[in-house]
Amino acid sequence: MTNFIKDKVIVITGAGGGFGRLIAQKAAALGGKIVCADIDETGLIETVRSISTQGGVASHVVASVTDLGAMQALAAHAVEQHGRIDVMVNNAGIMPLAFFADHAAAGEAWSRCIDVNVKGVVNGISCVFDQMMSQGRGHVVNISSIYGNFPVVGAGVYGATKAAVNFLSESLRVEAQGKIKVTIIKPTGVPGTGLGAGIINADAIVGILGQNAASYGGVMASLAAGSNAPELRDPDNPQYAALEPTYIADAVITAINQPWGVSLGDITVRATGDGYIL
Repeated sequence: MTNFIKDKVIVITGAGGGFGRLIAQKAAALGGKIVCADIDETGLIETVRSISTQGGVASHVVASVTDLGAMQALAAHAVEQHGRIDVMVNNAGIMPLAFFADHAAAGEAWSRCIDVNVKGVVNGISCVFDQMMSQGRGHVVNISSIYGNFPVVGAGVYGATKAAVNFLSESLRVEAQGKIKVTIIKPTGVPGTGLGAGIINADAIVGILGQNAASYGGVMASLAAGSNAPELRDPDNPQYAALEPTYIADAVITAINQPWGVSLGDITVRATGDGYIL
C-alpha cells in the first residue's frame, strides 16, 4: 500500500500522553513530521523523545487549546519548522459525565469541558485554516464520540460538546470543500484513553448503555477482576468487549493515509461485543 503519510506535517493536540502520544508515534513511524501540543510539557518531551529515538521527526509546543494565541503560535511553529501544515488532529478533550442533579459538583468541570471540547476545536481549526487554504490542501481530523450522536441521560454537557464537534466538522467540510478534507472519528468506550478519570458520577454512564447496563457492567467487572474469559480481551473474537486505544489511533492513521483526493468523513470504531447503544 502506498504510504501517503510520509513527509506530511501533522499537528496533534493532547499529544503529551495517552491517545495523542499513540497517534503521534504511529504517524511518525510512517514518516510523518509531527508537531505535538499539550499543556503538559513533561509529557510532550517524553513523546518527542520516544519518536526521536526511533529515528522520527518531532517537536513540541506547550499550548492550551482554549487559548487562541497559543494555538496560533503552535501553527506558526509548524510552518517555521516545516514550511506548511498538512494535517491538524484536534484530539484534546475531557469527559466529565454527570447528571444535571450533580450540577454543584460538576459545574466547574462542565465549563472546562465546553472550553476544551468546543472552543478548543474552534481554535484548532482557526489556527490552521488560512495556512491550509493558501496551500490549496489540508486535512482536519476531529475526535468526537458516539455520545454526540443522540442525547442520553448522564451526558448532557459532554454529549452536547461532541455534537458541536460534528457540526463544526461538517460546516468546515462544506465551506472548504476541495481544499480542506475533514474527518470525524467517533470512538465508543475506550477505557485505556484515560478519559474515564474525568467522570464526575460513575452512574452517569448508564445513558450510553441503556438496556445493556446490567449485563455490560458485569462484563467490565469480570475484566477488572481478571476473570478467565479470554474471548472478552481478544480483538479477533466477536465478543471482544473493551476497545484498546491502538485501534482508534489506527482509524486516525487510516484517515490520514489517503491520497489528497480521497476523504474518509465519518468513522465510528467500536469493540464488537461492547454494550453501547448509540
